Amino acid sequence: MAGHEQKAMELMADADKKLNSSKGFFGALFGSGSSKVEEAIECYQRAANLFKMAKKWGQAGSAFCEAASLHSKAGSKHDAATNFVDAANCYKKVDPNEATSCLLKAIEIYTDMGRFTMAAKHHQSIAEMYETEAVDLERAVHHYEQAADYFKGEESNSAANKCQLKVAQYAAQLENYDKAIQIYEQVAKASLESSLLKYGAKEYFFRAALCHLCVDVLNAQHAMERYVDLCPAFQDSREYKLLKVLIEHMEEQNADGFTEAVKDYDSISRLDQWYTTILLRIKRQVNENPDLR
Repeated sequence: MAGHEQKAMELMADADKKLNSSKGFFGALFGSGSSKVEEAIECYQRAANLFKMAKKWGQAGSAFCEAASLHSKAGSKHDAATNFVDAANCYKKVDPNEATSCLLKAIEIYTDMGRFTMAAKHHQSIAEMYETEAVDLERAVHHYEQAADYFKGEESNSAANKCQLKVAQYAAQLENYDKAIQIYEQVAKASLESSLLKYGAKEYFFRAALCHLCVDVLNAQHAMERYVDLCPAFQDSREYKLLKVLIEHMEEQNADGFTEAVKDYDSISRLDQWYTTILLRIKRQVNENPDLR
């Protein structure tokens, strides 16, 4: 590994020498030095790959950034964006903030080139980093929204919906229930128009109704009536039946009954962390509100 790192550092020094000997960058572009710039780019890229082999991720990212900057100045947009993405993939292992910065540079180039699907994918990557490495749900939501917009513009509706559902999931966690409801209802309605996706609609109606219950029982009941009008099969689902039972227990101030109903449902259909969080918030209302009727 030390050998790879040593060779990489020699290549970096070699690249710097080539750039200095090209007598100024813009002269290099139009004069005999342009080949020196190309050679420097090649040195940076080779160095980056050797740093990767030595698992020196920060140095690899930095070398890819040097190559990207040279490509960018030379007007090779596609190559610049590719190198910024390569840099981001290295930085992801050690420095999520640097990785985000590189991806934003790549996104700027891709949007300028009209490559919106590529821009969308990289917004999605940034959102995923904010979900996991640098936990910041508000920023994750922002980048998922950006990704969804670009995917939608390119008619990639399935990819757009996936990003929208992430926005809804985190909006609900951040107690922005109106936003979550709007997205869940929108995706549910879109699902009903597809013979392949219509079976997923009940899950989105279920999630929307739970978000309504976090705010107001009466609104939830009205929403459920609307969902049944849109999707009659929803009324026969276990999700709908659970909602009805939960509302009864809320109106009766029966916290134990509420818990039992959730346990019964969970014994057949496992509830993930999101559902557990939202249901606990709803249950708190049973204890806090002396009279819901």
